[in-house]
Amino acid sequence: MQTEAPDVKVIPETTFVVVTEEELEKPYRVIIENDDVTPMEFVVMVLRVFFGLDIDRAMMVMLTAHHEGRALVTTLPYEEAKERVYNAHSAAREVGYPLSFYLEPDV
Repeated sequence: MQTEAPDVKVIPETTFVVVTEEELEKPYRVIIENDDVTPMEFVVMVLRVFFGLDIDRAMMVMLTAHHEGRALVTTLPYEEAKERVYNAHSAAREVGYPLSFYLEPDV
């Protein structure tokens, strides 16, 4: 005895989230983490080139990360912060350094 398969219609449920321009512009802190491999001079160069820090500020950030394990680099809108971190990571990986940054919301 063969039964007929029921006529089933699957309707996927889709949720759309609208993100406002204001939400995209929320500030995020860029944090640098210390490592024992990346030379201090390279760190300072990355801070200057990719984050626009002057030499004194770049040195201070590098030394803070070196002594405390991490340091605030700058605060930027999310998309800009993400792009700069990506570019800094790419430059470091290209020359074999594990230099690391991460983002956290500026609350």
